[in-house]
Amino acid sequence: MKIALAQLNPIVGDLSGNAELILAAAHEALRAGAKLLVTPELIICGYPPKDLLLREGFVEACDAAVEELAEKLDHSLGILVGHPTRKGVPTGQIANGASLLFGGLIQTTTHKYLLPNYDVFDEQRYFREADRVSPIEFGGLRLGVHICEDAWWGDPDTFYHQDPCQRLDPVARLVEQGVDLLINLSASPFEISKPVRRLNILRPHSLTHAKPLLFVNQVGGNDDLVFDGHSLVLNASGEIVTQLPGFASDMRLIDTENLGVPISQQDASREDLLLDALTLGLGDYMRKCGFTGCVLGLSGGIDSALAACIAARAVGPENVHALLMPSRYSSDHSVDDARRLAENLGIDWEIVPIDAVHQAYEGTTIIGDDLRLQPAGLADQNLQARIRGAMVMVRSNHHGWLALATGNKSELAVGYCTLYGDMAGGFAVLCDLLKRDVYAVSRHINVLAGREVIPEHIINKPPSAELAPNQVDQDTLPPYPLLDDILEGLIEHEESVASLCKKYHPMTVLWVASRVDRNEFKRRQMPPGIKLSERAFGSGRRMPMAARINVNP
Repeated sequence: MKIALAQLNPIVGDLSGNAELILAAAHEALRAGAKLLVTPELIICGYPPKDLLLREGFVEACDAAVEELAEKLDHSLGILVGHPTRKGVPTGQIANGASLLFGGLIQTTTHKYLLPNYDVFDEQRYFREADRVSPIEFGGLRLGVHICEDAWWGDPDTFYHQDPCQRLDPVARLVEQGVDLLINLSASPFEISKPVRRLNILRPHSLTHAKPLLFVNQVGGNDDLVFDGHSLVLNASGEIVTQLPGFASDMRLIDTENLGVPISQQDASREDLLLDALTLGLGDYMRKCGFTGCVLGLSGGIDSALAACIAARAVGPENVHALLMPSRYSSDHSVDDARRLAENLGIDWEIVPIDAVHQAYEGTTIIGDDLRLQPAGLADQNLQARIRGAMVMVRSNHHGWLALATGNKSELAVGYCTLYGDMAGGFAVLCDLLKRDVYAVSRHINVLAGREVIPEHIINKPPSAELAPNQVDQDTLPPYPLLDDILEGLIEHEESVASLCKKYHPMTVLWVASRVDRNEFKRRQMPPGIKLSERAFGSGRRMPMAARINVNP
C-alpha cells in the first residue's frame, strides 16, 4: 500500500484552517497515488491546545470538524488524523485520539495511552489515558497506530515521569496482537538534542519487533515551542529509508511493498539546528499572531545583531525596522557597526539619540537629584535602557510592529538585564541561547552567506552595554565562557553548588548561583521566547520567586 506522510504546520485553535490544511494534503496524496495519509498528533486543533480544551464546546467542535472532514474526503483515500475527542470516553472526559477516516465516515478511533506530564507537557491535566490499544485494519494491513509518547515507553530519561501504574508498553502490546507496521502520530517539540534522541527511541521498536515504523511529526512554531518535523520511516531492521526535512512542511510517499534502500543520515550541525529553530519560531509567532513587521533596538553589539539577522531571515528584511539609539556613553564604532549591519541586511534603520531625553530626566526634581548623586550608577544605567525600551515601544504601538527583546540566556540567568528596558517587547528571540551559542550562530550566519553579514568587529569586540564610561560586561560578570559553563551545570544539568565548586572557583560559583536565584522575578516578567533546550526559562524551568535558597556548598 502507498502511504503519504504529511508533515504539517497547524495554527492552534484554527479548526477550519487546519482542516483545509489536511484537505490540501489529501488532494496532493491522491494525485501521488496514496491510499492512506498520515497526519500529526492533534493536527485538527494544533498542539499544544492547552486550556482551550477546557473551554465549553471546544472539544465538541473538534469532533464535529473531524466528521465534516471525513465527509469531504475522496472515498478512495483513508486518513489518520489526530484530534481531541469526547467520543468513547466517560462523560466529561477527553481523550487524545487518532481516527481513521474513510468512505465519508470515521471508521475507528484509538486513544493515547501514555500521557506525558513532565517538562512542557501536562497532558494528565486534560486527557484520560486509553484503557486498551488495538491494531487498526485498513487496505489489507493491520496498522499499529499509536500516539507520540506511546513510543517513549521505557526511555530512561522520561520513564520515571510516567505514572507508576502505567507499565504497559503500548507498542509491544500492539505487536502482540499482530501488526504489519507501526505508525506514530507525534507533536514532538524541538530541543537541541531531540532529533538524535528521537531516533534512538524509535529505532529499538523496529529492531526488537522486526516491523517497519512510520513517524509523522508536527512542524512549526506555536508560542514558545518549535516543532521541527524530521518525520521518518524505518525499515524492519531499524534503518532510515525516508527522512523528511527539518523545520519545513513537506509530504513523502512510501510503498509498504518496497520501502526502498537505507539512506545515509547526515546530522545537521548544532548551529544549523539553532538557526533554523530560531527562524521558524519567530516567523511563525509573527505570522500566527498577525504581525507583518517587527522593530528592535540595534546597539552595535552581538545580541541585537543576531536578533536582527534572525528577524530578516524569518519575515524578510523589508519587514524589519531598527532603531540606533546612542547615549552619551556610546562609542562611535557602535553606531557604525549597527549601521553597517543594517545595510548588510537591507533592513530599515534610523538613528535616534537618547541624550536629550536623558537630560530631561536629570532636570526634573527629586528624580534628577537621585541621578546626580550617582552619575552613571545603576539607576542611571537602567534609565538609559528604559528610555530605549520606551522608544522601541512607541514605534511598535504606532505601526503595529512586534517589539523584539534581544537579551540572551546568560544575561537573563544572572539578571544582567533591565526590566522595562532591554527586556521590553513582545518576543525575546534569544532568551534560551547562551552567549557562546550567540557567537557560534553569528559566525555560522557569515559562513552560510559566504560574506560578512555580521561585521567581524561586532563579533570580536568586548561586549558592552555602554551605559557608563568605558564599560564592558566583564567588569561585572565572569568571563562568558566560564559563566556559561557554570550556568549549564546549574540550569541544564541541575548540578549542586557543592559539585560545581569542585570544578570552578567557589566564590565565582556562589556568585553565579545566588544571582540566578535572586533574579527569578525578572525572568517571570520577560516576554515569551523560543525554547531550544530542556531547561528553558519559563515553561521548561519553573522556580519560586519568594524563596530563601541556600547556595552554600
